[in-house]
Amino acid sequence: MRSLGVIVEYNPFHNGHMFHLEQSKQTTEADVVIAVMSGQFLQRGEPALVSKWTRTKMALVNGIDIVVELPYAFATQKAEIFASGSISILSGLNCDTVCFGSEQGNIQDFENTVALMKAKKNDYDHLVQKYSQQGYSFPKASSLAFKELTQTEQVLDLTQPNNILGYHYVKAIHEQESSLQAFTVERTNAGYHDPKFNDTSIASATSIRKALFENNGNIEKVQHYVPEGTYQLLSHYQKSASGFHCWEDYFKLLKYRVLCSTPSDLAEIYEVEEGLEYRLQQSMKESKTFQEFMTLLKTKRYTWTRLQRMCTHLLTNTKKEIMVSTSANKKSEYIRLLGMSQKGQAYLKQIKKDVGLPLLSKVSSMDNKMLDMDIRATNTYAMKFAEPARSEWMQLEYTRPPIRYDEEALKFLN
Repeated sequence: MRSLGVIVEYNPFHNGHMFHLEQSKQTTEADVVIAVMSGQFLQRGEPALVSKWTRTKMALVNGIDIVVELPYAFATQKAEIFASGSISILSGLNCDTVCFGSEQGNIQDFENTVALMKAKKNDYDHLVQKYSQQGYSFPKASSLAFKELTQTEQVLDLTQPNNILGYHYVKAIHEQESSLQAFTVERTNAGYHDPKFNDTSIASATSIRKALFENNGNIEKVQHYVPEGTYQLLSHYQKSASGFHCWEDYFKLLKYRVLCSTPSDLAEIYEVEEGLEYRLQQSMKESKTFQEFMTLLKTKRYTWTRLQRMCTHLLTNTKKEIMVSTSANKKSEYIRLLGMSQKGQAYLKQIKKDVGLPLLSKVSSMDNKMLDMDIRATNTYAMKFAEPARSEWMQLEYTRPPIRYDEEALKFLN
């Protein structure tokens, strides 16, 4: 079977994702589709709208055959590390192709840019350092360095979020000497972070989440922008979990964590740098909501996304030493299976002897520091709920087997 890999968050799975999936299948002529999906916390430093188990179901009912989890050590990181961890998992599953959405829509532009930046790496690093010393955030310094270095070259527009991720996917394939063949499809209609609905059927995940929170979780407001399977799963989750997840659900815990820690304790947390521990405590004392806190915390030097990721690491007590050591080689140490269709199960059986990483169906089967972070993330995510639901959610991490889906009968088997 020819396999296709997609790297996703599905927060939630919407019509734009369906378009990308259908185009990717057509472009690569794939028989089976593998999704590497972020867990309970996401790359922009946010709790997922619904749990990884519900998002796994969304993926399966909408045409994905295998869903595996991108570990917390990569899922909550900047683009380069996020991409490298994802590519290592697809390579470990002997995937033939990977296809990502981009604003560029031409894979050769990505290949050319990766080759150019490899040749000019020293010059690029020097320019990034120069702009960082001028007070720019790392993403802005990187963007300015890239622009200066490539003024006369035909290269990617790396101010666009999907182009940035795509660039790092292709770069990771080269660095890891992976046999993956990369493809890209051009994104259509809604932009990655568009906050409003601009089309009758395609909207960004950002605008869908915004509409849900601004309308007290009224899912009818987003019905035209998501497939029916997503709509039904959102409806069920809203009822069973008493609403969707957002940062305000965890602000009380974050406030306790920041104000009941010493500055030296805070400084041990990943991404707390350059005296931010003092700014964290001062801003928290003056804040009544997460939004208020972030507005006070924000500076020119640090992007909102970077600060949200830092807050996620504070919430999960993720220390620099552990995060750096587990993600140092930019490769996952295992593959956590979340769900599969019958076709996906057949593919796994076919490649079982050649899988390049330990394949886990339950977390209790392995003792690993990277995996410990995933468990801690789920424990934190469950804090939204009251007891006994909270403890029951935590136990799911150990007891729940991968979700099985019968794509012909259109039903879940467990």
